[in-house]
Amino acid sequence: MKIKKILPYILVVGFGLGLVLWHSNWDFTTKLKPIAKKEAPPIEEPKPKDDFKYVAEQFADIMMLRYNVPGFEDLNLEQKKYLYYLQEAGLSGRDIIYDQMYKHGLLIRKTLEQVVKYYEGERGTDEFKSFLTYVKRVWVASGIHHHRTGDKLKAGFSKKFFSQLINQSPKAVFPMTNKELIKKLTPIIFNPWVAAKGTSRNSKKDLIKSSAVNFYEGVTQWQVENYYKKMIDPKDEEPVLYGLNTKVVKEKWKIKELPWKVGGLYTEAIEKIVFWLEQAMPLAENKTQKKALGKLIEFYKTGDLKTFDEYSILWVKDADPFIDVVNGFIENYDDPLGQKGTYESFTSIKDVENTKLVKIVSGNAQWFEDNAPIHDEYKKKDVKGISAKAIYMVSGAGETIPVSGIGVNLPNSTWIRKAHGSKSVSISNLTHAWLEGYKESGVLEEFAYSQEEVSLEREYGALADSLHTALHEVIGHASGKVKPEVGNPNTVFKSYYFSFEEARSDLFGLYYIMDPKLVELGLMPNLDVGKAAYNYTIIKGLMTQLARVKLGDDIEDSHTRNRYLIARWVLEKGKADNVIERKIRKGKTFYVINDYQKLRELFGQLLKEIQHIKSEGNYKAGKALVENYGVKPDPAIHKEVKERWAKLGVAPHEAFIAAYLIPEVVENEIVDVKIEYPTDFTDQMLFFGEKYSYLPVN
Repeated sequence: MKIKKILPYILVVGFGLGLVLWHSNWDFTTKLKPIAKKEAPPIEEPKPKDDFKYVAEQFADIMMLRYNVPGFEDLNLEQKKYLYYLQEAGLSGRDIIYDQMYKHGLLIRKTLEQVVKYYEGERGTDEFKSFLTYVKRVWVASGIHHHRTGDKLKAGFSKKFFSQLINQSPKAVFPMTNKELIKKLTPIIFNPWVAAKGTSRNSKKDLIKSSAVNFYEGVTQWQVENYYKKMIDPKDEEPVLYGLNTKVVKEKWKIKELPWKVGGLYTEAIEKIVFWLEQAMPLAENKTQKKALGKLIEFYKTGDLKTFDEYSILWVKDADPFIDVVNGFIENYDDPLGQKGTYESFTSIKDVENTKLVKIVSGNAQWFEDNAPIHDEYKKKDVKGISAKAIYMVSGAGETIPVSGIGVNLPNSTWIRKAHGSKSVSISNLTHAWLEGYKESGVLEEFAYSQEEVSLEREYGALADSLHTALHEVIGHASGKVKPEVGNPNTVFKSYYFSFEEARSDLFGLYYIMDPKLVELGLMPNLDVGKAAYNYTIIKGLMTQLARVKLGDDIEDSHTRNRYLIARWVLEKGKADNVIERKIRKGKTFYVINDYQKLRELFGQLLKEIQHIKSEGNYKAGKALVENYGVKPDPAIHKEVKERWAKLGVAPHEAFIAAYLIPEVVENEIVDVKIEYPTDFTDQMLFFGEKYSYLPVN
């Protein structure tokens, strides 16, 4: 699972701190028409760490950040080539997520890109600038729905201007006549009731019919749930992740699955993914890693989910590689039923220094499990193979770029995690980029009540964040067990699962980050680190994260719900003892922790309750917890936060411009691979859109 699609936006955290085989590219009107190969977009050579420019630009509610990859230049040629081939495999599938997010997503993106490149009208007008902002938001979200809220993006320009954009782009190559294209896309882009929500979390509605994501067509929620219910054997102790890599449709009154594989849906892109994975295989670090890539290739060719399980097991067994890759249909946050995996890929190299911290946490996993404040019957007696490390992301695609998380714990299969363990990583260079991006934002000073809180955050915030991420991923997601008869919790709890599962993992981290055991292990100097983490949790949970939510709206994003649920619950349960006090100063609201130890006890109580809900498969209780504490913002506080935030002039969401690997070729042989750090988001997206455009528009 990810700290997500999800990223927590670290605002008040510590501020201290040919082969190259030339492969054909296709114009989107047909997969048979090649387009001219483009040079890579403008880049910036690596600078000394303190001189690296992390913030590239800001638009709408997005801050575009850049990250560097320490140590890449020190890799040998084989390692660099390996990462290059894996990058190409990942980017070859980037079209897939646009189609997954909405059935007209590719048509929209490729149309917009053609206009950006070929529009011959005046580009200095406010309306064109609004159009370009809309295009950038589509790129960030991999579609027309906001990457956090799921709300449909507002165009910000008129229907008349959209027609002008199409008609005044004579060199653009569209898949239909201008008149037909305008007629088709105008209601899709401008009508707020057409595809109004990307992924619906509203349990009062049919989750499939009220969601625009392209995982189902012509079917209802009841039909899909009944379809899989008949398929799943509750006695199977090693169940596959049913439905992970398929689209469910109704054909001739019969429900069927259309697999994403070679020869199936997305075959044009998947064939390219397979090609580059096959180039990478001989350069794998070890035999297990090579076998894992082989199984991944087999999975892409067959679509067989048992093969995917075999791949996942091998991936886990390759416990501590220096270079690693995640590729496939992985996370299921965007499916309202929690089954379909969105496409993602990211490559990484080990962050050796920060891995030492993570490994200490991992090495004591059984102690954390044994001493957790949950019922003994839900504790794992023999914690299996939690391998953990810190990494530097090198490249990403799909679910991981432009939007990324700061930690990952995979695989998502419950039985594999139980029998074989899991791999947990925290992504150091992305975390550092966020910290640098918000260093001078003023958010900390605006929402912290006292200078003591500010000082704690500046001194210990970065360490607190790193520790909490490690505890969340390594201990939280890997902890606890579910009764065998419950089955897959994703299926049981539907749209509520991710909210309280992320809350459960956060609570493990929060409970232990105030434990003297961490000082004893040398992970932190004193409990002030825990205090910094608690201050951040309450301020962000109750206030700053609401800057991301539109006034009057429910909270939709699972991670935002998680944090609000935790903060609201402990605020309410601690009222009698005044554990957290609401204070007003100069008309501004602040939340101040009066008793850190009692707050820790409350975190433990909530953890115990959520673990019980998960272990017992109590859907009704899980739904009630999320709905009662995680969905409805306090309207007065929400309004105040929005007003205070607006005065800061800081975008509340982050996304990334990806680092990019370019091979140096001499006589058809790669003699070196350079890493470059593009500075212009638009140029990179146009470049990717041409070079890695393999899926035809439907």
